[in-house]
This record gives sequence, C-alpha cells and structure tokens, in this order.
Amino acid sequence: MTQENTTAPTGSAPATVTVIEHEADVGLGFFAGWLADAGLRCEVHRPYRGDRIPERARDGLLVLGGSAAAWEDGKCGWLPATRALLARSVAEGVPTLGICLGAQLMTLACGGRVERGAAGPEIGLKEIDVLGEAAGDPLFSALAGRRVCAVQYHYDAMTELPQGAVRLATGTSYPNQAYRLGERAWAVQFHPEVTPGGFTRWMDDSPYGPGEREKLIAQVTEAEAELQAVWRPFAESFAAVVAGHRTGA
Repeated sequence: MTQENTTAPTGSAPATVTVIEHEADVGLGFFAGWLADAGLRCEVHRPYRGDRIPERARDGLLVLGGSAAAWEDGKCGWLPATRALLARSVAEGVPTLGICLGAQLMTLACGGRVERGAAGPEIGLKEIDVLGEAAGDPLFSALAGRRVCAVQYHYDAMTELPQGAVRLATGTSYPNQAYRLGERAWAVQFHPEVTPGGFTRWMDDSPYGPGEREKLIAQVTEAEAELQAVWRPFAESFAAVVAGHRTGA
C-alpha cells in the first residue's frame, strides 16, 4: 500500500480517502493534484500488487476504473472484497465515489445491474447532460442543467440503478452516466480524473485503428483546459464532503 497526497492545512491532520486502484495505468490522474490541493490525503491500495482491500474505508472512499468487468471475480480476485467495501461505505454514510469500473462495482454491490453495453464501446470525448435533479447535489450542483464534456472509456453499462438512486447525468448512448445513492455516495460512468496522457496510454488497447486512435487522442488533448475547468471543482467538492464528514460538519 502506498500513501500519497499528504498536503493538508497547517496545524490540522488531513482527512484521508481510501483509494482502490485496479491497474497501474488507471490511477488518480488529475485527482492526485486536485485532491492534494484541497487538503485531502489519499491512501492508495493496489490489490494487483498484493495489497489487501480494507474492511472499512477511512474518511472517504474512491474506487477507480479498470479493464475488468464488474462481475469478473475470476479475473480480479479482489472484486468481491471491493464490492463489500463499497456496500458497507454506502450503508454507513461514508463519502464514496466510484469511477467507471468503480461505479459499476458500486451498482452491483447495492442491488443494481451492470451488463455488456448494448450500444458498443463508448470511448473518447463525449457530451453528457447534467439533469435538473443535480441542482441541490453537493458535487454536481454547479453543473445542473448544463451539457458538459467528459472522457469515456467503457464497454459495460449500468443498466439498472440501485433502489433509491437519484440519476444526475445522462448521455446519448448510455442514459445512466451519474447517480447519487443516499446523501454521500456517487457513481460516474465517465472518467473525470483522466489526463490526456493517461487516455493516450489507454488507446493502445482500444478497438480502433491508428487513424481513429489519433483522432480521439487529439480531441481529448485539445479539450484539456475545458475538462479541468469542469471537473476540478467536482473533485474539490468531493474533498469538501470528505473533510466535512470527518469533522461532523
């Protein structure tokens, strides 16, 4: 286990978020700096290197993406423990954010359904619509009613949300792009954390030829400033929820 991002306000112990990283190339990306700048400490667990999945998260939980399907326990033996951690965190009101595979694992853990995407892979820079239901949401309120860009890379889809989930964002190919469950748990199908460099590495394993890969990489790279402007406040809002939960605010 590697402990990272130790920046914190002077004179106070930092709130700590437990991070589950499924693959070396699917890390915190932009979130590493954004969360550190917001005073949040990240404790990264890498089960693919032998780290144990903890039974309980610290002050918050962040589960990242990966190439496995959310049900492929034989491929990634730590997935059952990760789903159990997600279910426990949601039930106990621990601030939780699942990204792509993390979102799909949260969906299964909490009674929803995840299946191979009927519309095929969704990869590259895409637009999503943030719904009116996001108006009072701690993470999405600033984006409510807006159409914004996000980076996608997924083959599977959340086809049925857990009971009680509030859908916050939708898309053309896949309608369940983001939801909140309870007061402090969020699942996002897209990748608000990925940098253009990270996306470029992912494209080595994409189903596209060189020309299409270069086109998609260029689109993400050219949109970097816009992506940071949209998703950095989102990350900072999550850090604020984690810090507030820790202090009881």
